[in-house]
Amino acid sequence: MKEETSEVLYLQDQKTFKRTVAMLREDKVMVLPCDTIYGLCAKYGSGENNLRELKPREETKPFLVLATLKQAKELCEIPKEVELVWPAPLTAVLNKKDGGTLAVRVPSDPFLQAIMEELDSPIYSTSVNETGFQSLTNIMDIILAYKERVPGFVVDTDLQGTIPSTLIDATKKPFKILRDGKFNATSLVEKSLE
Repeated sequence: MKEETSEVLYLQDQKTFKRTVAMLREDKVMVLPCDTIYGLCAKYGSGENNLRELKPREETKPFLVLATLKQAKELCEIPKEVELVWPAPLTAVLNKKDGGTLAVRVPSDPFLQAIMEELDSPIYSTSVNETGFQSLTNIMDIILAYKERVPGFVVDTDLQGTIPSTLIDATKKPFKILRDGKFNATSLVEKSLE
């Protein structure tokens, strides 16, 4: 997927919000800052094919979903222990209401929360890398690597994180930590044992 031109937008610019919503509505893939690391993002549902084309991944491996708490509740069964700590850099594998599972995070990032509310949709997010390689966390490296493949980049001029979210399996109790990350999930796992 080769782009003619990529837009580099700045989080602090007032026009960035509307432009980001418009691009996601068009099912374009964007690089967005988050409460963890930069992510390759697309609108939930309709944007999945474009994201898969950019980051080849087997069909059986789903993308993480960022959502508002309301959107997460519409999609999944959320254990009370998880709901109480969100928003946080915690991704939880949850049971979907219509069957199957989904990895969901309610980010504490105000920009992303506002984007998802305006879009009226969750968004997919995946680390910025080629499958099997280390994640890129520096925005200049990301732009250089993806400038001809991603239509839009949102740059946060504040220092962006380099640690991904913590990932837990909350589909059954006790919860299980699948990946250590930015959120300390030890007490959450302990509570799930009670």
